[in-house]
Amino acid sequence: MTYVIGVDLGGTKTAAGLISGAGEVLFTDVIPTLNRSGGEAILNATAALISSLRVKAAGQGLEVSGVGIGSAGVIDAENGSVLSATDAILGWTGTEITAGLAGRLAIDPANVLAVNDVHAHALGEAWRGAAANTRSSLMVAFGTGVGGSFVLNGQPLLGHHFVGGHVGHFASPYAFHNGAPIPCVCGHSGHVEAVASGPAILESYRRFGGHSDLPDTKAVFELAASEDPVANMAIGVGAGAAGQAIGGLVNVLDPEVVVISGGLADAGDRWWLPMERALRAELLAPVAPVPVVRASLGNAAALVGAASLVFTRLAPQTTSQFTITEKKNEGSDRATDL
Repeated sequence: MTYVIGVDLGGTKTAAGLISGAGEVLFTDVIPTLNRSGGEAILNATAALISSLRVKAAGQGLEVSGVGIGSAGVIDAENGSVLSATDAILGWTGTEITAGLAGRLAIDPANVLAVNDVHAHALGEAWRGAAANTRSSLMVAFGTGVGGSFVLNGQPLLGHHFVGGHVGHFASPYAFHNGAPIPCVCGHSGHVEAVASGPAILESYRRFGGHSDLPDTKAVFELAASEDPVANMAIGVGAGAAGQAIGGLVNVLDPEVVVISGGLADAGDRWWLPMERALRAELLAPVAPVPVVRASLGNAAALVGAASLVFTRLAPQTTSQFTITEKKNEGSDRATDL
């Protein structure tokens, strides 16, 4: 069996795991991301993390055939480089991820592949998670930000400039207050993320007259559980904006299944039910029955999805065979920060 190391490189931590050709996570390790130290330091630390897993795999007689990376930032998946990144990781823009890691690890550069971390997450759910056994899936994550990915026949829609999946950054009629568009973290205003992310719900609570010293979005949900009207309104607005945005995307993309991920997806029915009501209110009749499910792989999703990049490279039929064969022979597998 072929084995690949999948890496999930985020703004605060970097996780890696040994993934089998069947999509099983055999073992993992996590280190802090050196997000103030620049790209070369991050590559050094990531290479050391991968090397430790290779040693552990070798000790069990398992040979690692490649490395797949899901990274924060806009990633040029053809060249394995970072086109742009926020200040969450200083000095990350311009970093040659795949070439840098291949050189440090003495691995064939053709078998070191990288993609944006949300696309990696969606690939994991499409292969072995909530969207397994489907030919197309739309995954949208609601947490500290809003991101997404459309996966078709085992491949994410990356876009001409590799910006595909920035589903938090189009206009939302919910993202207005007193007639003015609400500023978004991207520098524009009136976007979905400005009202539907976890931090945006906290800001909505404050904007609607809630306590200015409330510490975080979790506290908003705790107040809502005691039927605080301002907290419930803030959550309802955020959930409504999320659902309307997803519904519009479903009308455009017509996925076989919609997968919802992120801290808000795990926050319970107080967010989920108004989100799904708003989503279904947007749907055109032919797509009205689309299943809407929670992500199922948790923190393993991006590791599995990143590894799938290499499995597809090594044997292009592998992941598509899993999808088509399992659709015929097995039932579906469907069942972090706010």
